[in-house]
Amino acid sequence: MKLLKDLLYGVRIQEIIGNTQIAIERICYDSRKSGKNALFVAISGTQVDGHDYIETALDAGAIAIVCEKIPAKTREGIHYIQTKDSAYALSAVAANWFGNPSEEMKVIGVTGTNGKTTVATLLFDLFSTLEGELCGLLSTISVRIGRTTVPATHTTPDALAVQEHMRAMVDAGVKYCFMEVSSHALVQHRTAHVDFDVAVFTNITRDHLDYHGDMNGYIAAKKLLFDGLKSDAIALYNEDTKHGPTMISTTKAKVKSYALKFPADYKVKLLERRFDGMLLTLNDQECWSRILGDFNAYNLCALYAVGIELGKDPLQLLTAISLLKPVDGRFQALQGKDITAVVDYAHTPDALQNVLETIKDLNQGKGKVITVVGCGGNRDKGKRPQMAAIAAKESNKVILTSDNPRDEEPATILAEMEAGLSPDQKARVLTIADRAQAIKSALMLAQAGDIVLIAGKGHEKYQEIKGVRTHFDDVEEVQNFLNH
Repeated sequence: MKLLKDLLYGVRIQEIIGNTQIAIERICYDSRKSGKNALFVAISGTQVDGHDYIETALDAGAIAIVCEKIPAKTREGIHYIQTKDSAYALSAVAANWFGNPSEEMKVIGVTGTNGKTTVATLLFDLFSTLEGELCGLLSTISVRIGRTTVPATHTTPDALAVQEHMRAMVDAGVKYCFMEVSSHALVQHRTAHVDFDVAVFTNITRDHLDYHGDMNGYIAAKKLLFDGLKSDAIALYNEDTKHGPTMISTTKAKVKSYALKFPADYKVKLLERRFDGMLLTLNDQECWSRILGDFNAYNLCALYAVGIELGKDPLQLLTAISLLKPVDGRFQALQGKDITAVVDYAHTPDALQNVLETIKDLNQGKGKVITVVGCGGNRDKGKRPQMAAIAAKESNKVILTSDNPRDEEPATILAEMEAGLSPDQKARVLTIADRAQAIKSALMLAQAGDIVLIAGKGHEKYQEIKGVRTHFDDVEEVQNFLNH
């Protein structure tokens, strides 16, 4: 229980009807979770407007309302707080409710189109090795507090859940929290009141334009993370990416860079590539990694940079990095029957291009490359023909299939992918809507020495069709084939 006035610290208040010297027993933004003496925050969402549910929340026992529009008819004994942005207000209220836990530990946020999950997860693994079990993770795959794991539902949870997880981390003794920060979360202020000590930018390529409208909107969303940093924080960006300098152009934080190609504060060089790992140097210090891919060389360099900036010993860092295992569904190689299957989350044109280039470097023309790829429904349609074209250009054989069709017809998605193919490319492309059958067909087509890439879903263990999620795991499908 807290006084309303204490919960409103940091909220941009425009008008108050009632008073703030009242006790609040719970906060919510979903009217179904309202109750006695609750504070209900009415948020204007993309699908639902919380203002339409103010009366429902009050009927359930709410005593105070934070809203952008005060209802025309107010209730006696109810306290209304008007603000310009309710989502921002929820972030402040949530942080105050849970006692601003991000201020009690080091919080490292990772943003970018590709690499967020890999960098955040590997940082968790790395620092867990260096620090014991006192680390936390908020990622696409899971929420982890030491050894405790909670399944994740979003790349970045809602503002209430973010603060609740962080409070649990602090109470458990966590010293470092590693967090994926999505563009949606930044625009929706889910992390507006998280005190970040380090922010990492990996890269930015086409994605989520269905939500942000265009690339400028997408870039501006990512930049919010760096614009919100304090002067004692660290902004770490990839110097090799086109929009890297844009991210840190107006930040107050101390700026550091990492790169493979251009001069930077932290430099990675690739010396040797193999299917069991790669040899590289991090600031001229040799390191062997079991994690594959040029794109992962960038990720490992980001890890090293974060470690150094947070005061870790360089030799201990290199030793711990060499022990790291690949993240599930991120260039996960499975071998059997003289073929290699690679399962990867690549779901953007750039990510698919990077994975196929890595396979080409490792393959050295010794075998054929067969790619299975699909595109998700209810998402950016513009990347569909691009994904198909890249797969056809960089592979010997391609099978277009379903990813998560969601509410769209799989046949429509596949037709839009096929539109990106030339007549010559179409001759090397099969279309099999059933993903399980597509994976099986690709593996059956493969001969000794061939590589089969299964792209798009990676770690996901479900397929969403017409609003229904059913169990589906690319890795399981491959293993079932290779083991029989």
